[in-house]
Amino acid sequence: MSRRITFHYAPHSRASCTLALLEVLGAPYELHMLDLQAGTQRAPEYLAINPMGKVPAIDDSDAVVTEQVAVMLHLADLFPEAGITPAIGDPRRGAFLRWMVFYAASFEPAIIDRSQQREAAPAMASPYGDYDSVMRTLAAQLERGPYILGERFTAADVLWGVALRWALAFKLVPDEPVFRDYVARVTAHPSIQRATALDAEYAEAQAREAGAPVEA
Repeated sequence: MSRRITFHYAPHSRASCTLALLEVLGAPYELHMLDLQAGTQRAPEYLAINPMGKVPAIDDSDAVVTEQVAVMLHLADLFPEAGITPAIGDPRRGAFLRWMVFYAASFEPAIIDRSQQREAAPAMASPYGDYDSVMRTLAAQLERGPYILGERFTAADVLWGVALRWALAFKLVPDEPVFRDYVARVTAHPSIQRATALDAEYAEAQAREAGAPVEA
């Protein structure tokens, strides 16, 4: 099936995970670049696509999809031939969905609170409980390895590998072997390395265009 995918993207953002997934899937896409520093995500044209003014978003001709995990789930299901997505009926499908949604529902709120030095809400009100429980739960799953669902590399690993690499760099998760080793395994994937290089290239191009210093 031929699809025209427009990928609304900004470098060094949550959209970096989606860029990595598109490269791993080998999916054809047209890049619509946004500049978060310049505020182009707030332009009326983009707000008509995502009123939240966030990236990533995709338009695959049939549907506009926003929200990072929804975008990645949608793309993963569009390209089953890539072999990295448990299909409906596969016994691993439930675990796949669980760990994709755990990222958005528990992990990201926990690390954002940590980065802002905010206390979690009381356990009964917090969407994630507490930071230590989130880290223990994730670490216990990764220890079963080598990937988040065991032996099979899936789209969930693209999300978690790229996101944990960022979280480690900013010291938002414990600097422990279980996280470092997992990130090293996942980000060694040639397509993820290609996406990482593209992400850096796009960021440098935007910085040059804006006249900002480019990091060495």
